[in-house]
Amino acid sequence: MGGIKTINYSNIFLSCFSEDAWKQARMAKEHYLSYVYAGEMLLEERGECVHLCKGECAFICKDNKINITKKPAGSEQFKSITLSFPRSFLREFYNKMDRTTLPEGAKHPPSSIHKLEGRPDVISLFESMTPYFDSPQEPTPELIRLKMTEGIYCILQSNPNFYAALFDFSEPWRIDILDYLNENYMYDLSVSEIANFTGRSLATFKRDFKKISHLSPHKWIMQKRLKEAHHKICNENRRVSDVCYEVGFKNLSHFSTLYKATFGNAPSK
Repeated sequence: MGGIKTINYSNIFLSCFSEDAWKQARMAKEHYLSYVYAGEMLLEERGECVHLCKGECAFICKDNKINITKKPAGSEQFKSITLSFPRSFLREFYNKMDRTTLPEGAKHPPSSIHKLEGRPDVISLFESMTPYFDSPQEPTPELIRLKMTEGIYCILQSNPNFYAALFDFSEPWRIDILDYLNENYMYDLSVSEIANFTGRSLATFKRDFKKISHLSPHKWIMQKRLKEAHHKICNENRRVSDVCYEVGFKNLSHFSTLYKATFGNAPSK
């Protein structure tokens, strides 16, 4: 998509673009702290929405699917800065903490998206990184670690329950494979990504998938897309072109060929 620019400095991401809007659905593999430097961002999870304007920030917990819409505001192009916190960094941080200072009774927050409002420490953290949008000089590894550490403190000082979210080092919970695929069949995901998002190694995912279908994951997804398309066209009187892209196909001609081979008629019939 033209006009999008993302700079990745290890675990710091700087994004900017000037289009009307850009929407994506992504699985939060790690915890994120995202700050809108210019423009607007809409974060959606299971029907709940968090709207971020210029100068606002949100903490996003890992292992959840988030729909993200980014758009410019007026003549000002969209810009955001995001910190990600990998498991290894969090474990190292936790091992250096004074355990007697940990809050008692901290529990995982029910929501995955948390807006951090009116925080001068958050603003100071991200404003210190804005020069790297236009500078050819990259931040040093030491500076990146310092900013990540500042980010963790910003999160922890917002809510004691975030201790439970950040420092849970148990293995990722396993999501039911069929539940996950039925909700996400329309997205362009590799088998490795599906395995990761359902809390499995690739080998374990393949073994578990054989227990529920004789098809390969790719063929299962193709069949699911075609069945959903057939239902939408026949029962909802939807336009073929709209349905094609909605269920996950990228090419209308390819979709029509597969549809006819499966159901005996072209989707336009």
